[in-house]
Amino acid sequence: MSILEPVGVGAAEEEVYRHLVTLRAATLDDLVKHIGRESAEIRAALDGLLERGLVGDEGAIGYVPAPPALSLGALIHQRQADLRAAELAVAALAEDYRTARPPADVVEVLTDRETVRRRFLQIQDAARHEVRSMVVPNLTIVPHRENTAEREALRRGVRYRALLDRGALAAPEMVTDVRASLAAGQQIRVVDVVPVKMMIVDEETAFLPLRTDRPESPASILIHRSGLLAVLIAFFETEWERAVPLPIGEDHPGDLDDLDRQVLGLLLAGLTDQAVAGQLGLSLRTVHRRIRQLMAKARVDSRVQLGWVAARKRWV
Repeated sequence: MSILEPVGVGAAEEEVYRHLVTLRAATLDDLVKHIGRESAEIRAALDGLLERGLVGDEGAIGYVPAPPALSLGALIHQRQADLRAAELAVAALAEDYRTARPPADVVEVLTDRETVRRRFLQIQDAARHEVRSMVVPNLTIVPHRENTAEREALRRGVRYRALLDRGALAAPEMVTDVRASLAAGQQIRVVDVVPVKMMIVDEETAFLPLRTDRPESPASILIHRSGLLAVLIAFFETEWERAVPLPIGEDHPGDLDDLDRQVLGLLLAGLTDQAVAGQLGLSLRTVHRRIRQLMAKARVDSRVQLGWVAARKRWV
């Protein structure tokens, strides 16, 4: 694939243009000699470059490249304008779709597994501002590591906030995944129980299962902008306010090493000693020893006191 393909320059055209930039001027025979492509292929590439204003034909001198910053910059600006026009057209179509839809279509039911997976990724690809999610244990339809759209949206600058069921932290390698999400910029808070897995994209769409008693079922519903969606957003925000920020994967001052912070963070997130050991790949004896050392360092006799001292000393 050509690096310049997004602005309409094909691979052969880019190769010819790059050689012209290096040579500053060249005839057709020169280019055939330097590039090694067929004369007809290079001629076709030159015709395309001439049409786009990327090269000029100076007769006996040969072909001369236009300044890249000027000529390619113009193509980029034009492509940006085209994309902006397309974005506005899509927004207008979406508004027409929303206003033309009868009230019964506020809720869209999806039952096919592949359709559900595809739509789950599509609504994140369309996110412009924020994605709110509620995460339950044992995700089956789209496991966390298969949510490639999340990583791409974060790179685009979309804000992600996730409410995590405390029980989900006990899943194998979940803490590793959570730390990676935090490092990528996601905000994560923990609550004792998340009643239903859900995703809300911008103020436009909510995605949640049709049946909460059958986690293996792909049947899902999409709720479009409506009073019902406003209620779900308000519910998320209420839960977010009472949730506890996840104290792992962050940098804090203090005199603890990284493993101590991880052990303490998982304990304060509500995991059992056994779950902490499993997540960190430690023996239960090592976890107990670390906790005793933390309590000794904090000069306390109970884990409740340890949590209070950890907060005061900003260990987590």
